[in-house]
Amino acid sequence: MATQSALMAPLVFNGEHYHIWVVKMIAFLHGQGLWQYVEESRQPPPLRQNPMLNQMRLHEEETTKAPRALSHIHAAVTDLVFTRIMAYENPKEAWDKLREEYMGSTTTRNMQVLNLRREFEMQRMQETEKVKDCVDRLMDVVNKIRLIGVELTNHRVVEKVLVSLLERFESEISSLEDSKDMTQITLTELVHALQAQEQRRLLRQKNTSEGALVTSFKGKPA
Repeated sequence: MATQSALMAPLVFNGEHYHIWVVKMIAFLHGQGLWQYVEESRQPPPLRQNPMLNQMRLHEEETTKAPRALSHIHAAVTDLVFTRIMAYENPKEAWDKLREEYMGSTTTRNMQVLNLRREFEMQRMQETEKVKDCVDRLMDVVNKIRLIGVELTNHRVVEKVLVSLLERFESEISSLEDSKDMTQITLTELVHALQAQEQRRLLRQKNTSEGALVTSFKGKPA
């Protein structure tokens, strides 16, 4: 079991990329059945009088979960990071200290969210940019927002992609809206549909250019 837990554990946090580490660590603690002992500082209920043997075993198992959660947090940070939480005996206190240390205060976090939301709203497709490159750039901002802990729904992201690409793909998007329920379409479906439209447009432009070149060549005197 210890070997399995070690294999499943996220990368050790060294003080950088906290937002990525914390998502992996939460998933790991959920998998171990320990997250509630970090999130809520949950404690096992007191043992009843004259407990049965099974109740005693369950209570003993519950009492080990908070220390186990703290031990996992200790094991998932470098020694330098560990010195910041070594005095805390409660996993929630250690977790909150890391969040305060590496995510910043509530005011700082709110400013980060505000700046990222502004960056999200300003995203537009560049003149020579391809659909995939534009969406990748947009999703980089989306992921930063989500890593901070702010919810951004799939529908809102799809809506923003449509707005970002509207100038370049107005007719294609109108055609897509006529054939699909845009409130249900996923981001992957939208990107694939627009990439197909993009390929058809490029093919038409290529054929037009080649046709013009042939016409020009035929018009020249022999």
